[in-house]
Amino acid sequence: MLTREHRSTKAGKIEDLVFSNDTGFCRRNGSRRKEKWQTAFNFHQGNSKSMEAISNLPLPDAFLEFLNENGIDRSIYTASDSTPRYIRLKPGCEEQLEAIESDIKSSGAAVSALNISHGDHVLDLCAAPGAKLCMVLELLGNSGSVTGVDVAKHRLAACRTLVQKYKLGDHCRLFVADGASFSLIPIRVHSDFKSVNREFGVKKDEFLYKEWTSRRPWKERKRANKEIKNGFLELIQDPELIYYGRCSGVVGMSKIELFQTVSSHEISQYGYDKVLVDAECTHDGSIKHIQKFENWGWSTMERRVLDAERTDDLTILQFRLLTNGFKLLRVGGNLVYSTCSLTHAQNEDVVERFLSLNPCAELLVIDGSESWPCKSGRIPKTLRFDPLTSRTSGLFVAKFTKLAKDNRC
Repeated sequence: MLTREHRSTKAGKIEDLVFSNDTGFCRRNGSRRKEKWQTAFNFHQGNSKSMEAISNLPLPDAFLEFLNENGIDRSIYTASDSTPRYIRLKPGCEEQLEAIESDIKSSGAAVSALNISHGDHVLDLCAAPGAKLCMVLELLGNSGSVTGVDVAKHRLAACRTLVQKYKLGDHCRLFVADGASFSLIPIRVHSDFKSVNREFGVKKDEFLYKEWTSRRPWKERKRANKEIKNGFLELIQDPELIYYGRCSGVVGMSKIELFQTVSSHEISQYGYDKVLVDAECTHDGSIKHIQKFENWGWSTMERRVLDAERTDDLTILQFRLLTNGFKLLRVGGNLVYSTCSLTHAQNEDVVERFLSLNPCAELLVIDGSESWPCKSGRIPKTLRFDPLTSRTSGLFVAKFTKLAKDNRC
């Protein structure tokens, strides 16, 4: 969720500061400089009332038992000297941001670990609510593309609002789809197939995507109503495209071209350069999330976090998301898997199982992580953040690359 503050500068201009309560990312509107979206990385400037509330949080016995079973230090949830969710960057203090970033890293580490380069085609497989998606778009600038996927349409709609509001969506497309089965690759490959599609029956009057608008054109609505009346209503497209920017490659394409499937060989060549799998989890490492259960009711926590069946279902989903994200990665590309859980079951265990079944996958050392206030996970090259070590909420990060097929694969 984003909050906003307006301030007057010495020059008399109004400076619009936007803060993310969920991620620690700060965007400074009214500036065309590269630091529009900067990673504030939860800079600590002293205790706050919200942090004091954490230290007084009455954790239920069932949750304490959950922590013991998973080998998690319960003092993580009672530390009063913790980190706020965002910083406020005063006008004229931009030069301090680099020092802050070099000192303290947090949830932005998952995006930083991707090492986004100019022109990359990036897949965000669990895109909602959209702060990391916006960070990737800002890093790419006017190059490459970002494909955001999420199974929850209302949450992905929040992403759409975000990228439009801050004018970051020109190179973005958003699909409502199951990230564990999503199969579309970057549009760069489709141009090679356009002539083939035309040859195989794409009609001249075939629907072509025009520049995106929130309201469907009258002719399109009339066609849909006619199909309903004649009983030819098509099933909802899966995946469902709910937004595309004018430079995302969608404009001018037909549905057949956009939703065509390609072979695994083509994916290895033309798949995504970078993939982010910030997987659904129990959120037990998110201090703010755990804090909310005091208002929601601890029985809700038992259902959402502590229920063994739900946890088992989540680890299966996490493995499927990681597997599918890796499938859509080109050879030589990078994938980052992250969760805000502190349990081994949702992190190292998922990674170990994935590596055992995918010989073309290799863990990488995360560049620059030696300066981050984090510790190594149970598996070498993986990283863990927590309130005691990092003075941030919990985060697990693992980075993979895809090797070319050889005797190992």
